[in-house]
Amino acid sequence: MKKPSNGRRTRLLHVVGARRLTPTMQRVTLGGDELADFPPNMESAHIKLMLPTGGRDLATFRKQLETGSKDLDRRTYTVRHHRPEAGEIDIDFVVHEGGGPACSWALSAKPGDFVGVGGPGPVKKPVEGADWYLFGADPSALPAAAAALEALPDDAVGHAVFEITRDDDIQPMSAPPGIQIHWMVHEDPHKSSKQQLAFFRTLDWPGGTAGIFVAGESGAVLALRQYLVHERGLDKRAMYISAYWKIGLIEDQHQVQKDAAAA
Repeated sequence: MKKPSNGRRTRLLHVVGARRLTPTMQRVTLGGDELADFPPNMESAHIKLMLPTGGRDLATFRKQLETGSKDLDRRTYTVRHHRPEAGEIDIDFVVHEGGGPACSWALSAKPGDFVGVGGPGPVKKPVEGADWYLFGADPSALPAAAAALEALPDDAVGHAVFEITRDDDIQPMSAPPGIQIHWMVHEDPHKSSKQQLAFFRTLDWPGGTAGIFVAGESGAVLALRQYLVHERGLDKRAMYISAYWKIGLIEDQHQVQKDAAAA
């Protein structure tokens, strides 16, 4: 498979299994020989899924990956788990009726289906050596946030604020005992939420260095960034804070907008 100069590569993987974690979260497990050199400890890193379209056969799809075809739907997701001994990775998808190509693919995924995977990119995590931690994430960022929580030191303390669309979307989280997890329901994903910002404002901020992880919908993330940087005086370069999506835009449109804002 194609291997670019930065050392990442595009892999052709197969579906090992799929199951529903919660009403709006589907987990797809991928495997295959091409995972043999997938780097370890990349949970929370992003990957690029390249989805087969139009019922293309495996040989045609492989050729498209090898040539870097522009005809494939590409979407960004997170490595939730990696089991090198089994040659498997888990990818969690937010699913809903009328979703996009990746949502539809995940809902119909069955053993033997194939997909292209590019990456992985950098691991997403708060600054190392922090005195305490603060997480904020909506459903799109839950896989990355959950993986980052699991990687914290056992003596870590702080708060994790997770927004979901319904009560039964709560899922088990593995976190150090000193991390308090707070679940908030935001029923309408078509409206930007301010619940996390309201919670952040009520916190009694301890001293020392804060390890910040904030990701999710663009409007909510922007409000949180402004609060953390302009009101709390934190250095944005010392935080992981990222807009994963924006209401009304598909991923490609949102990425164009993000690139223009960063220029």
